[in-house]
Amino acid sequence: MKALRRGLEIIVIFSIVVSFSSCASTQKTEKRTPINIGEIYYQDWVSEENRGDSGFNIFIPILSNSNNIVLDSIYFKNKQVKLEQKSNNLFVGRFKSFSNQKKDIIMSNEPYAEYGNKFPEFSRQSSFNLEENECIISYSYKEKVKYFKIKNIVKKKSVNHQ
Repeated sequence: MKALRRGLEIIVIFSIVVSFSSCASTQKTEKRTPINIGEIYYQDWVSEENRGDSGFNIFIPILSNSNNIVLDSIYFKNKQVKLEQKSNNLFVGRFKSFSNQKKDIIMSNEPYAEYGNKFPEFSRQSSFNLEENECIISYSYKEKVKYFKIKNIVKKKSVNHQ
């Protein structure tokens, strides 16, 4: 009888822990966009240097922001990056492709010889399920992180960098 009661207690505790952990991972998006945003677009880019870097940048023009909202990150094409503020009214998210970069890695029996190796850089995977032309923007307002969704993102002509 004690074993049955102990097993039931473990199941109840496990259920409570699982339910609380799933609540923390859900992220609600706001129904309305909290700031006035212009047309969001993205452009693929390729570097013509030897490194073979490529990726795409997404541009978010802000038409007005009187609410003291600070944009933080963008989730787009199943990836996440931090947004850079280029001016008062423009934010940019830079997604870099790492598939065609040469990786110089030192492999050795001596642990100190591998000291200069760099960790690979990756865009974080998005936790949102989005369509091809949708993104989620995270922002902070009054020390709380919130999210809103943008649809109909336009792709513009590619850019070559020298």
